[in-house]
Amino acid sequence: MQQKWPQQIWLVRHGQSAGNVAREEAEAAHDTVIDIAQRDVDVPLSALGERQAQALAGWFAALPVHEQPTVVLHSPYVRAAATAQLIKAGIDPDSLIAAAVDERLREKEFGILDGLTLHGIAQRYPELYRQRQHVGKFYFRPPGGESWCDVILRLRSVLDTITREYAQERVLIVGHQVTVNCLRYLFERLDEATILDYDRRGDVPNCSVTSYRFDPAAGKHGKLVLDQLNFVAPLEAAGTPITVSQDVPIAPKA
Repeated sequence: MQQKWPQQIWLVRHGQSAGNVAREEAEAAHDTVIDIAQRDVDVPLSALGERQAQALAGWFAALPVHEQPTVVLHSPYVRAAATAQLIKAGIDPDSLIAAAVDERLREKEFGILDGLTLHGIAQRYPELYRQRQHVGKFYFRPPGGESWCDVILRLRSVLDTITREYAQERVLIVGHQVTVNCLRYLFERLDEATILDYDRRGDVPNCSVTSYRFDPAAGKHGKLVLDQLNFVAPLEAAGTPITVSQDVPIAPKA
């Protein structure tokens, strides 16, 4: 049977963004609103985020050509696109068969809660805050926004595209914390309790790498197996600080 999966997939969260920094400052000051003017889609990398992306780009560039990505897919959000562009610049152009933005890899949409701190959510929408605590983030959908389950549903079609168009290739995906976790859910065939437990243990570091390799001996017809999880050695080697900021304000992890 012909292999349907890529030979390797790397999942990368974008570098630290200006929004990450602004959120931390707002939370520390107990403000209700995060002080940032751009739409979430337009929030750029912070200066540190650029350094993180450059460090990771150097690591990919140092790989032998036959081990570098042949496909680069990324979220349309500025912080993810900028991270992907820095990495792509160091990849052998003759080996790259596709590089594309994919809106299905975008950040989870937060609807009316967008731009609010924890304090702001509790103060302005106490009923939603309590509902989120009761339902849990996997199924809780704020008005105008998405649940994790909604994100997973759109990512299922990304997997269809990957298996249809990029079988046996080496695919780099640059997205966001929630998209990394939800793709893990799909690739590793997890359930709600397991992925939320992983999330509860810690956030996905900025510019970390979670990767999968195709193992022909796994399963009935071979499958992707976890190779690296939240790999940050490229940043450490470059002396670049590691950040694990959440992308947006959410209720405390249960």
